[in-house]
Amino acid sequence: MSSFVNLIDLASEGLGGRALECTDDFFASMDNLVKPGRGIFDPDRYTERGKWMDGWESRRKRVPGHDHCTLALGAPGVIRALDVDTNHFLGNHPPFASLEAAHVAPGASVETAEWVEVLPQSPLRPGSQNLFTAHDERTFTHVRLHIYPDGGVARLRVWGEVRPTFEAPALDEATAAHVKAGEVDLAAVSNGGKALACSDAFFGPMDNLLLPGRSTYMGGGWETRRKRPAPGNDWILVRLGAPGTLSALELDTGHFKGNFPDRAAVRGIHAPGVPVTELVRPEAAFETVLEPVALAADERHFFSGDALAARGPFTHLRVDVYPDGGIARLRAWGRRA
Repeated sequence: MSSFVNLIDLASEGLGGRALECTDDFFASMDNLVKPGRGIFDPDRYTERGKWMDGWESRRKRVPGHDHCTLALGAPGVIRALDVDTNHFLGNHPPFASLEAAHVAPGASVETAEWVEVLPQSPLRPGSQNLFTAHDERTFTHVRLHIYPDGGVARLRVWGEVRPTFEAPALDEATAAHVKAGEVDLAAVSNGGKALACSDAFFGPMDNLLLPGRSTYMGGGWETRRKRPAPGNDWILVRLGAPGTLSALELDTGHFKGNFPDRAAVRGIHAPGVPVTELVRPEAAFETVLEPVALAADERHFFSGDALAARGPFTHLRVDVYPDGGIARLRAWGRRA
């Protein structure tokens, strides 16, 4: 599956993206547009409305006009590229599509939004990832996909860069015991955090580590292959959404039971603007934040107070796992510097 390196799918379900309304989804639900993967095809599966399809599909339009679907992005951001994926839609894909975007203030109605055309009406290929670039520096919170005149789209990917608001979130009971009011997760994707590089991500992509919420299955985290018998350990480099001073860390091994790391350590560096290739060099001047500590299976591990050897301010964190394995989530709580 093609993707855009170093960009975030702002519409993804994992980030909190969701379909809000559409003109018609008679054959297949609009909710499928933001799901992971490219969709599957089951040749023998039918519903009372016809062929089951893993995507959004409207009925055949017998009147003038066209169909559209409105979606809320999981985080506000600048749109850089689009993927209107018609995977498995072969005789029923829309021949054309366009996309509008809007910035809707919290509490405001989408109905009163001012929509901006990001993608003009463009042809689509059947059964394909239809990739487009976008050139607008404004921050958007919602998109509206138009298809002409009707048909099916498997997935919509809105690739871009998060423009965070750094609003302090509601804390669950476990987190609240370690985090003070007003502190934010500086590593969260929704706050602009980004996994930049890692030693390995064979079983689970590195961007999973910073997604909101807890992982719901083993494939929802970052996981490396087994080291056999190579020396050393695996690692991942994370750019924080803003330079900040740390107060607490969380390493969550949720759903990793026979494949969690034996130990983990965290280091930090203040290096704004330094290229990734310099930060992954052994001589990069990282400070120890968390000494190597034993981890347990399928558990949330919190570290605060004296457990943190250094607090920053940092722009990047490096998590080392020994020797390999999977971590579902990293949280780096603190305040922007």
